Amino acid sequence: MKSNFKLLSFFVLAAVTLSSCSSDDDSPLIEEAPIITNFEYGEGSSHGDEQVGYKGSDIHLEAEIVAEATVSSIALDIHAHDLEPGEDEVAWDFKQIYTDADYLVKNPVFHEHVDVPANIPSGEYHITLTVTDSNGNSTEIEGHIHIMDAVTTSALSIDESVVRGTDLHTELFIEAVHGVHNVTVDIHAHGLTVGEGEQEWHFEQVYEEGYHGETSVEFHEHIDVPVTAPVGEYHMVITIEDEEGNTSKIDTHFNVTL
Repeated sequence: MKSNFKLLSFFVLAAVTLSSCSSDDDSPLIEEAPIITNFEYGEGSSHGDEQVGYKGSDIHLEAEIVAEATVSSIALDIHAHDLEPGEDEVAWDFKQIYTDADYLVKNPVFHEHVDVPANIPSGEYHITLTVTDSNGNSTEIEGHIHIMDAVTTSALSIDESVVRGTDLHTELFIEAVHGVHNVTVDIHAHGLTVGEGEQEWHFEQVYEEGYHGETSVEFHEHIDVPVTAPVGEYHMVITIEDEEGNTSKIDTHFNVTL
């Protein structure tokens, strides 16, 4: 009888032990959410850490991710608040989810370049990077970047009126992050009566010497006004093109007098 009791006790203890082990195996593993470190973003062409980007170029983004579980997705969001698109501009809202094989691992390094449209408003944009792992844990990190024109200029200095037969002084300072390709000046009039001894004047010239390839340069030119140019108001358009094909235009008017 005593022997049977010992045998029964052995089976009960074994059953309890197996049940306990089974319960331990079924309990979910508790893992920490991913950690995002060394998040950098900025001008793509130089891999710089300045938090600026340029229209018509790209933004370089990089971050180190520490994840106990395999990463399942990385989401990037770039958008602006209260930036009104100007003429020929459109609002920009960039969203993308990255599921590349290189990212669907533990502890990946996120590295991407995002093209910035040339026709969006300049100003401050909000960046959010969200990392989600295979257990549904997620972490996000935020920042702000200033999107600027690739070509900027100072105020134009020009004669308000010029006597025909003399020259027109034109001056401005140009900043072009990708370098100046050329500067085009176009001068024309609309509806001016051509008098006796006069000839219609339309000036167009492309300037490269002294400007091509420069990232910071003063545009300073004197343009001869023919003595035969009709008197009246003229329209001038100065177009600066950079080495990436981005352009900036300046419109102004001046008068030709006797």
